[in-house]
Amino acid sequence: MRAVVLDCPDPRALADFYRRLVGGEVTYADDEWVNLRDGGQVILSFQRAEDYQPPTWPDSDRGQQFHIDVTVDDLNQAEREVLALGATRTDTQPGAEENWRVYLDPVGHPFCLCWD
Repeated sequence: MRAVVLDCPDPRALADFYRRLVGGEVTYADDEWVNLRDGGQVILSFQRAEDYQPPTWPDSDRGQQFHIDVTVDDLNQAEREVLALGATRTDTQPGAEENWRVYLDPVGHPFCLCWD
């Protein structure tokens, strides 16, 4: 696999959110496209979508489109950090009794903080 690409209204801003969330460095950026790499083979990319409509998860009108799972050691600390970065914790938490919590990035894409 070459890349996972997220549509968004502002590629630089969303790439910065994910850079702070998962690490890595921006290896390419312009007003329409940004690549984020962590040294591995797969690139996390962000593409400008002029008429971007965020997912309405968990409602299926505009489904989640994709999601990223991030493994953390300390869930409460990680939650404080992602909220400070601009994420939102969702009201719906299907994994609350399992091993994940669901959040939305600044433009509405769901992602999960997971623990083992």
